[in-house]
Amino acid sequence: MGSPGGLRYGEGGPTESDLRLIGEVGGKRVLSLGCDDTSAATDLAREGAHVLATDHRAEVLARARKAAERKELKVEWHQAEPADLAFLRAESVDLVCSIDALGSVEDLSRVFRQVHRVLGPGGHFVFSHDHPMALCTNEGPRARSYFQYAPVEDEEDGNARPRYVHQVGKVFTDLVRSGFRVDSIVEPQPPRGSFPQTIVWRAKKEGS
Repeated sequence: MGSPGGLRYGEGGPTESDLRLIGEVGGKRVLSLGCDDTSAATDLAREGAHVLATDHRAEVLARARKAAERKELKVEWHQAEPADLAFLRAESVDLVCSIDALGSVEDLSRVFRQVHRVLGPGGHFVFSHDHPMALCTNEGPRARSYFQYAPVEDEEDGNARPRYVHQVGKVFTDLVRSGFRVDSIVEPQPPRGSFPQTIVWRAKKEGS
């Protein structure tokens, strides 16, 4: 039991072994926002964390549950939007992480306030999402201004999935106003191309 070194921060992104933002999770109560069948939830559970995992899509939760069962890992699953954490008591988790799931949320400040509520004192929130420059520098119909707020529509499982341009300055400001202190912002260099595809944040809960 130890750190979930194989956890990957987005498709093609760095791993926890590269960034070391989460650390030891054995025995900790961890909330994972957003799931798929290669979910961070199973990486965390493998290292001895008590994992609660959420996603608003029933079919995604079903795939993630089957993946955990195949690996004989115990995870507590909840169908919920990222900001819908009413099922959790205040200060009831030690760590919250979200891998490439918050890009489809328009108002991140609501998520940040709920995460702050459920985190214990001094707990960390580690999350990644599409780097805003990656969404603005594509050629063709996806090309857009950094200051354009309408989402990019991606196709996933035959359904349109919005990807919002979350400007770095606004994410930072919303975290601080929600009671967090940002201690890491990572913009990994991609294997190809001139702009980072993913941005990774670690913020510590301040206050109560």
